[in-house]
Amino acid sequence: MSRITPLPLSSLPESLAIALQRGLDSGMLSSSVPVLVWAHRPALAEAWLAVLELFYSQSLLSERLRELVRLKIASVTTCKACQLARKSDDVNDLDIACLASDSDHFTQQEQAALQFAELFAGDYMTVGDVHFEALARFFSPAQITELNMYCALMLAGGRMTYVQQAYEE
Repeated sequence: MSRITPLPLSSLPESLAIALQRGLDSGMLSSSVPVLVWAHRPALAEAWLAVLELFYSQSLLSERLRELVRLKIASVTTCKACQLARKSDDVNDLDIACLASDSDHFTQQEQAALQFAELFAGDYMTVGDVHFEALARFFSPAQITELNMYCALMLAGGRMTYVQQAYEE
């Protein structure tokens, strides 16, 4: 049960209700519960959803890579909602079972991103030049910047959802 009472959908401002529905329809959101908690601060909830939507609509990173990174971070944050959600058909059960950043199951590009995401979420003080050099072999500076920002949003969202217990039982 959520530690902060989710607001009823009927009490949301129309613009937030529309953004929530758009997120659910697109698969960007797997549950309305976190947004119904964030709705206590509707302008901030809308801003969060707008940033998230940009990652899904204008990303320089592939859908598969974003989903692998999201699931890797979810494994670190232990957010149940994040771990159970599936946001891309480009990632299958075998991918999830092999989510180790050194698995030959993944391309070298995916391995570099997964290793970075794992460290970003769990041991960020060890991220160094060697990791950015590994990323630079496969990604442009704009893509590396986006990967950093996406990791930050997924980490924050997962931790916030977990702490608030803002997910369906």
